[in-house]
Amino acid sequence: GGDNSWIAEYDVISGNYEQKVVLDPMYFGEGITILHNKLYQLTWKSKIGFVYDMPTFEKIGEFTYDFEGWGITHDNQHLIISDGTDKLHYFDTLSLQEVYTRSIKNHNRKTSNLNELEFMDGFLYANQWQTNYVLKIDTATSEVVQELDLGYLAKEIARKNPQADVLNGIAYNPKTRDVFITGKLWPRSFIFRLKK
Repeated sequence: GGDNSWIAEYDVISGNYEQKVVLDPMYFGEGITILHNKLYQLTWKSKIGFVYDMPTFEKIGEFTYDFEGWGITHDNQHLIISDGTDKLHYFDTLSLQEVYTRSIKNHNRKTSNLNELEFMDGFLYANQWQTNYVLKIDTATSEVVQELDLGYLAKEIARKNPQADVLNGIAYNPKTRDVFITGKLWPRSFIFRLKK
């Protein structure tokens, strides 16, 4: 169910958090991104997204899509949404309408299970669901240019929590160049720093 779907402000130093948005239990929240003082949130199977004002977290809009919502990010121009396949959907941030779709290839073969997304330093990074890979994608060519194998993190987490599930979270702070990696039921997150 969606009763565990909420958005919070989280202090990475103290570990404290404050819930800001709690979704109606009929929705299962899947991903968020922030652009131009607006926070965009996907739902998984409900095919509806929500828009909130920042920093008040007041809901100011909704948008719809005709696929499952898996991951969302932006490239400072478009919202970019994954649907669990090889496809990425680009949405206009004003009309909230889809403007085009890209099929992502890895060595001329279609990818699959594109999930959590984050746009960092001109490249799109996508977690490949049910794997320990994060794919680095050149959005100009729609090609995977690098595969990052984070299996060693998953093994470390499994030793600490046998219930831990798949790698499923990427977040980026462009000010510090810190990249946060986590997964479902992971008892901790990992922080990397992008090289310049």
